[in-house]
Amino acid sequence: MEAEHDDVDEAERGRMASLATTLGRGVRRGGERARAGVYAVADRIIANAPRIPVRDLEALREQFPGLGPEELADKLVAGAAGGTATVGAGVGAAAMLPTPPAMPTELAAEIVGVAAIEFKLIAELHEVYGVRAPGTVRQRAIAYLGCWAEERGIDVAQPASVNAALGVQMKRELRQQVLKRSFRNMPVLTPFMVGAAVGAAMNRRDTKKLARKVRKDLRAEQVPWDLPLPLEG
Repeated sequence: MEAEHDDVDEAERGRMASLATTLGRGVRRGGERARAGVYAVADRIIANAPRIPVRDLEALREQFPGLGPEELADKLVAGAAGGTATVGAGVGAAAMLPTPPAMPTELAAEIVGVAAIEFKLIAELHEVYGVRAPGTVRQRAIAYLGCWAEERGIDVAQPASVNAALGVQMKRELRQQVLKRSFRNMPVLTPFMVGAAVGAAMNRRDTKKLARKVRKDLRAEQVPWDLPLPLEG
């Protein structure tokens, strides 16, 4: 009987070991797929940045006549916060459906959508405060994307950070910044369970928080409107 019992225990241990191995492989495969998806989202944000239309100071002043720098900045922040709130509401509402759509796709769409809105906001705030990044459209996009990722205004004292070409190493570092910024409030994808109202409120709050940080930095470098903008490199 003892020998038979030992055989059963050994068989059970074998089955448990096999199950653990199978689960481990599944987790690893799932983790690899998740990382690949995350990198794809970050790369899409990086690729999209130079294509996002940014209004220069002249266009902004024509669209919002009679406003000073702070009033104009307030308008831009309000518009961007409304935009990201709309994105958050759409995803939050989708998550509350009896049979939600493919949530990884919804998550990616929200992150890319919010990133585009906030990137445009940051670029136009630099215009409002007269602190346009030097260089070509692509170089400025890289600089502003770095500002978005790090939640800060551009450091005009370090032109190398905005004039560098988007090489492999720089792209890798920027990707890591984008990942950290994009997923800062999504450790376990909980926004999918909050519904439209809370999803909108979360995005609105975060966009306004980002704008406060960036505006604080830009005020320290602000160029009055009666002075010319920095020349492009």
